[in-house]
Amino acid sequence: MKSKKLSEVIIKIFKKNSFVLSEPDVLLDSEYIIERSGEKFRRSMLTFKREDGKTMCLRPDLTVASCISFLKKKSSSKIYYSGQAYRRSNNKGSNFINDQLGIEIFGSKNRIHDDYKVISTILSAAKKINNKKIQIKVGDINLFKSLINSLDMPERWKLRLIRHFWRPSYFEELLIRLEENTDIDAVTFDTDKKKFYEMKKLDQDKLIAGRSILEILNRFEKKIKDPRSFSDGKQIVKIIKSYLKINCKLSMLDDKLLDFAKKNNLKKNIFKDFKSIQNLKKIKDDINFITNFGRDVEYYTGIVFEVFSGKKEIARGGRYDDLLKSLGAKKNIPAVGAAINLKNI
Repeated sequence: MKSKKLSEVIIKIFKKNSFVLSEPDVLLDSEYIIERSGEKFRRSMLTFKREDGKTMCLRPDLTVASCISFLKKKSSSKIYYSGQAYRRSNNKGSNFINDQLGIEIFGSKNRIHDDYKVISTILSAAKKINNKKIQIKVGDINLFKSLINSLDMPERWKLRLIRHFWRPSYFEELLIRLEENTDIDAVTFDTDKKKFYEMKKLDQDKLIAGRSILEILNRFEKKIKDPRSFSDGKQIVKIIKSYLKINCKLSMLDDKLLDFAKKNNLKKNIFKDFKSIQNLKKIKDDINFITNFGRDVEYYTGIVFEVFSGKKEIARGGRYDDLLKSLGAKKNIPAVGAAINLKNI
């Protein structure tokens, strides 16, 4: 009963902020998701086979399910949902059913405004149902991309570091390899090259793990042409590790980033695209910016945040401008959203 009353309060706030109810499907075509998004969700999916042999899954994520509904034109562009997500976990004793209430803005036309809209709406709901002090962690995946793209290193390394930023343990391995200038071995490279020429004969529009064969070939062509020798790995790794240590109050972020750029002889304007973060200064709550935060979900591309009370996470969300394309859209569709975790309230 308590959960039902809390849900009613939250939904009232969502409606007040012009979010419209969407009810995404509970059962999804697992092959559809895997074909377009690679291994992002395979390990967490609860799958089964229908009588006709088709593999289905319970929705592993309400954001993904809502994206699919939007692409099928079953929902509007500014929605809220209430329901359960079903996901495997490596944590012993954890429940695979998550009760969530969330909001999404698809086709976000004003990123700064919409990022703020989602966070402020979630905060309003959290404060209404929670009488303890609210704290907020914020990060921005896009700032990390800006840093990497500004550094003087081969393109292949930039692509690797950006692509695997969401996998902290593997990312650390990459940093060690970069520091020691240990690149792909010759045998692996020759094998990849052989595969490259085989793929040239295939349908260039065919999707593999969310990317067309043409996109894969273009990327590998850059890899072939990219110079193999690189000796400044130690300095590059030092800069990256220094950046990932930044953890400060939002009010101090401008000075921290300027100081970081100055100390590492970087251009002052490399972090020019963090207006969404700066815009959050209008929120008077306790906000911490952490460069190392928000790396556990692959599809985030920009601002990421978590709202918590004490040690309990109440809500989390962020911007994911690439996800809709990976799920079948013809082009990237800007989107941002967040969900409240009812079990922690």
